[in-house]
Amino acid sequence: MRYRPTFIIMLGLVAGLSLGACKREERGFRVQPPSSTTIDSKSLTDLQPGTQTPPPEIKNEYEENAYALSEGKRLFSAYNCNGCHSQGGGGMGPALMDERWLYGSKPAQVFATIVEGRPNGMPSFRGRVPDFQVWQLSAYVRSMSGNSPKDAAPSRDDHIQGKPPESSAEPVPVKDTSIPKP
Repeated sequence: MRYRPTFIIMLGLVAGLSLGACKREERGFRVQPPSSTTIDSKSLTDLQPGTQTPPPEIKNEYEENAYALSEGKRLFSAYNCNGCHSQGGGGMGPALMDERWLYGSKPAQVFATIVEGRPNGMPSFRGRVPDFQVWQLSAYVRSMSGNSPKDAAPSRDDHIQGKPPESSAEPVPVKDTSIPKP
């Protein structure tokens, strides 16, 4: 069977266009976090006297990186953020899954909250957590409320595991706790 040259050219063109249209996530394991020196972490609000000068917009590249988000998730548990924030649902600390953010939800504001701490309970982690890990934590915290791209966020929790094989589990006898009939 012989193919016409135009058919082969068209097939090559379609294959080339379809492969060129695919966009894959770049797996940059060494993504540079934003510089923490550009963040004014001293101010608790955006209020200031006189004319408003908007703070510089800082983009956290870790929010688009699935590896950095999963590292932030791991660090959230490792640094015992769960102890106050209860998996982001709120406990002693505020909830991180809603739209209400007392000190702002921008990446620089979340970074400043972690590094400087906040009144009434949030401790300062300055000097205890490296800046790149604070940026990973910030990216994960923002992803809890849907502030990061869906294609970068991990699809399931790490604690989900399959069932153990049935042959390895010994049956546990069930005690009858019902009330006996008279």
